[in-house]
Amino acid sequence: MVISESVLYSAGADIKKYRPTEFIFNEGEGSHYYYQIMTGNIKLNNYDSDGKEFIQNILADGESFGESVLFIDQAYPMNAEAMTECSILRLCKSAFFELMAKFPKLYLEMCKSLSQRLYYKFVMMQNISFQNSAARLTGLMEYLKGSHNDRKPYSFMVPLTRQQMASLTGLCVETTIRTIKTMEKQQIVRIKDRKIYY
Repeated sequence: MVISESVLYSAGADIKKYRPTEFIFNEGEGSHYYYQIMTGNIKLNNYDSDGKEFIQNILADGESFGESVLFIDQAYPMNAEAMTECSILRLCKSAFFELMAKFPKLYLEMCKSLSQRLYYKFVMMQNISFQNSAARLTGLMEYLKGSHNDRKPYSFMVPLTRQQMASLTGLCVETTIRTIKTMEKQQIVRIKDRKIYY
C-alpha cells in the first residue's frame, strides 16, 4: 500500500536513512511506527540459531512494512534489514491510527494491502510444503508475476537473485541454481544475461 508522501508529512512523518545491512527494526522489538519506503530495498527476515537467514519478503520503493503488528500491539516477529541505501518515511503509531480514522478510504486500502500480504504468506507456505524444488520456485515466480499485466511466457523478469529465491523458498542456493537450469531446459523459464524470465 502507498500512502501519499504529502499526507504522511502532514500527519507528522519523518525521514530516516539507512545503509546496506543496517536494521530498521529487530525481531522481538516493540512496534511503534508505520514505515514506507521512499527509495531503496529492504528485506524482512529471520535468522535461525546457526545464523542461517530465512527471507520472508523483499520490498522496494513505495511499499510499506511493519504495519500489521501495530493493529495487535505485538513485538515484531521478524527483522527489517536494508539491502541498499534506503530513505524511509516513518510515522508514529498514534499518528498512524489518527490518519486511518480521519481517512476511512485509507483504512480500507490498508485492509486490502494486509489481505494481499496474508495471501502471499499462504501461497509461500503451500510452496514450501512441496518437496519438489521446481514446484517451489514456480509457485514463487507465479505469485510475483500475478501483478504483472502481460501473462505471456517469458514476459516477466524475476526481480530476485538466486540467493534471494533460495531464501524465500527454503531451498539451498545450489539446489536453486540447478533447478533453474533444469527449468530452462524444460522451457519453463528463459535465462538471458543471467536474468530469469518467466
